Amino acid sequence: MFDKLEDLLVRFEELMGELQSPGVTDNQVRFRALMKEQSDLAPIVDTYKEYKKANDTIKDSLELLEAENDEEMREMLKEELNEAKKNVEELEQKLKILLLPKDPNDDKNVIVEIRAGAGGDEAALFAAEMFRLYVHYAEGQGWKVETVNVDEIGIGGMKEVEFMITGNGAYSKLKYESGVHRVQRVPETESGGRIHTSTITVAVMPEVEDVEVEINEADIRIDVMRASGCGGQCVNTTDSAVRLTHFPTGIVIYSQTEKSQIQNKAKAFALLRAKLYDLEQQKAHDAEAELRKSQIGTGDRSEKIRTYNFPQGRVTDHRINLTLYKLDKVMNGDINEIIDACIAADQAAKLVKLNEQNNY
Repeated sequence: MFDKLEDLLVRFEELMGELQSPGVTDNQVRFRALMKEQSDLAPIVDTYKEYKKANDTIKDSLELLEAENDEEMREMLKEELNEAKKNVEELEQKLKILLLPKDPNDDKNVIVEIRAGAGGDEAALFAAEMFRLYVHYAEGQGWKVETVNVDEIGIGGMKEVEFMITGNGAYSKLKYESGVHRVQRVPETESGGRIHTSTITVAVMPEVEDVEVEINEADIRIDVMRASGCGGQCVNTTDSAVRLTHFPTGIVIYSQTEKSQIQNKAKAFALLRAKLYDLEQQKAHDAEAELRKSQIGTGDRSEKIRTYNFPQGRVTDHRINLTLYKLDKVMNGDINEIIDACIAADQAAKLVKLNEQNNY
């Protein structure tokens, strides 16, 4: 590990030199690539420098302890030594996490699909609430949200909603939201006060470029039509809505939220690319049972990942056995604690697997 860290330290210094060289901004593609690499390496290099400094403190303290006779000074040196040893352990663990293989999709924007499951209208109402949850969370992160398609019911619910979230690192955090979300509460229409259980499914897919997914035009039918449902000026009066049908997979994409047919078509193709890429990811995921065991629910769409219990005001993530009694805040988009816990659990599982491989 430390040989690799030394190599990264050398590479970081080379990058800093290149970024300070005259004319580096003349080639913007190369400049952005250098900036990205420098940004990725900076946390590792900074932590490694801290680690080396803590190790130097240990060596210095040990040398001074051997030569020091004053008891009071020896106690101070021992305290400094213990603190440095503790720092070394913590920084070594942090370095191991930083060196874990990075998901190549982590920096990407995401396309999220929420579908009402069991529970009829109550499931559709919960789907709408979850959509608002993710919108609030995205806004808190400084990300942009664009709706691609929504199928609403008259009482404020959504049978289905598809939307894009644009922001640095969106997939790295939201990928843990994929799966079945269950709600337990008394519906407003329930006169007997009985608690009902409803479900929705959430799929979080990274946005992919044209070069990552090849789409044969002969495999697609494109239909244009007038948008349905609520719409503003021009939306329901022109053939602006676009429907894509992908014959090999049977995937149908409908986009109607923009006034322009061109914009709707672009959104529809973005969603189709994401779905096709996601299908390939699912195949690879299902083919590697061991990988599935080592990940914190980032792939299996049928996995029940979380329960929202309104009578008790609690939310439970079943993958990591985390229960929080702040459901109101969670439904307003405060899911940082849950996501951070999922990331930590995922990292811990990967570290265990890495240690097993190294000891094999």
